[in-house]
Amino acid sequence: MVDGQSSSRVSLTVLFLCLVGWMIGGAAGVAREPSSVSSPSTQLVHEAAPLALDAAGSETNTEANTEASAEAVVVDRVADHGWCDACPTTDWSKVPAICRMPRPGNFSIPPSGPGFYSAADWISGNQRQGPPPSGYPRFAMMPPSFFDADFRYVDDLDPSDRTLVERLKRIRLHDRWMFSTGGQFWLRYMNETNSRLHPAGVKNEYTLGRVRAFGDLMYGDSARLFGEYLWAENFGFSPNPSPPEFGPLPIDVDRGDILNLFVDLKVWDGDGHPVYVRGGRQELLLGSQRLISALDWANTRRTFQGVRAFRRGEKWDADVFWVQPVIPDANSFNQADSDQNLAGAWLTHRAQPGRFLDFYYMYYANRNAVTQQEIVRSPFDLHTLGSRWTGDRDGYLWDVELAMQLGQRDSADVVAGMATAGVGRRFANTWATPTVWLYYDYASGDSDPNSGTSNTFHQLFPFGHYYMGWIDLVGRQNIHDLNAHVYFYPARWVTMFVQYHQFWLDQPTDALYNVAGAASRRDPSGEAGRHVGHEVDFVANFHLARYTDVMVGYSKLFGGRFLKDTPGPSDSELLHIMFQQKW
Repeated sequence: MVDGQSSSRVSLTVLFLCLVGWMIGGAAGVAREPSSVSSPSTQLVHEAAPLALDAAGSETNTEANTEASAEAVVVDRVADHGWCDACPTTDWSKVPAICRMPRPGNFSIPPSGPGFYSAADWISGNQRQGPPPSGYPRFAMMPPSFFDADFRYVDDLDPSDRTLVERLKRIRLHDRWMFSTGGQFWLRYMNETNSRLHPAGVKNEYTLGRVRAFGDLMYGDSARLFGEYLWAENFGFSPNPSPPEFGPLPIDVDRGDILNLFVDLKVWDGDGHPVYVRGGRQELLLGSQRLISALDWANTRRTFQGVRAFRRGEKWDADVFWVQPVIPDANSFNQADSDQNLAGAWLTHRAQPGRFLDFYYMYYANRNAVTQQEIVRSPFDLHTLGSRWTGDRDGYLWDVELAMQLGQRDSADVVAGMATAGVGRRFANTWATPTVWLYYDYASGDSDPNSGTSNTFHQLFPFGHYYMGWIDLVGRQNIHDLNAHVYFYPARWVTMFVQYHQFWLDQPTDALYNVAGAASRRDPSGEAGRHVGHEVDFVANFHLARYTDVMVGYSKLFGGRFLKDTPGPSDSELLHIMFQQKW
């Protein structure tokens, strides 16, 4: 444990080093970018959709594409570096074992083909034949973890064609050692009207800053050491906010801490797809992220501490884990909460490129005693069993997910569930390549907290901001959400999308739960009705350079009868402007 002053000194030192890296990365986004691109398959591998790596592209990066030449590549690289013939060799095209991220819900598929893929391309007249390869998405937010950023394509680039950012990746230290480094810097301005729907009608205006820096050391395919540092700050809040509870959120501030620090060890390799055990502090991101996510919107992100075993294959991925959530602490080193335990198994099948079928079971126990709005929220023991199927065919898109929850909450038996169904259409030959989705989301609520049975679904650790409205006032608990989404690309470096939500409570006597799963407002009599209101979200992302983005968004919640007939504001607004630079 360190005091606040020592932590601040460490933070400032690391911030300085990270800003140096940021400046290097910024130059890399514009300077020394080759005008030519790699092969179409490589382009697809590293093409990125908003908020998640495009799964369809990821599927082209299978071992089947590389096995034919892998042996020759390894031999050539050994010869090029003058290593001894007797030394063990590594097929670096398979290292590290990257988790090919499933598509999130309401996904889009960005356009490809000839065009300008950044504002820098457009200004310089550099029209590319396809998107340049990158381990990072062409978007300000990056839900996947840095340890799953796929820069394996760098091995096939001529050194003179590599950007400065790419030169920081896949650095060969010896025949069995490889090192990569990188990170991210962002600033996000936030302007909230009737923030958090607080009865005082508070207007919040502040700026969030974040620096992440990672180091990744691999010993062949046998072992890996990954560490990531985080510095997160909230600028603009008064040291004595009024009302007092309106200071920075716990997920806003963390003045110097470890976001990830783990070791991977290969424990079995029987079919060319090794099984690894990962121990330490680590982010989790599984399936659609409706239940388990690293929560990139949070300034501190979300991380866990524990053990995970995983296998990555051509068609099947498997994960088994036991972890404890790490609680952000602004001025001290973060600690895992030993009163919370999450364990589970996750199986993913990819029958065809871009199609994912998930099966999962999770056990979540929380021994902390919490009561909100006269409803006992914990302690509990919950078992969640679910499945998801998503994909696309000939421009038609679909996404279905179902989950059942059983267990015990305090002295009540839990019987709850959630369901999601969405259909979409992508118009590939239309200007701006629009994608349209229509969704229905449901999560059960409880009609009587004293009945001995609890029917309120628990959303676990979700990416709720992406799914339930960007104002963050609604969570996946006691809710019906009829929502529509439209994506369009006026230029290949501009991503725009609109979300529309209509919210109703499942049970009018249960609470409205916010994005964090906290009961924020309730009418125990149920007389305020079910209609929470409707929300509209507008977001535009401008990809300025290879690793640089600006994102602008505006959201408005129009309160329905439930919000109007319960104490506090009924409407809320959010304006956000974010700049981010990866390196």
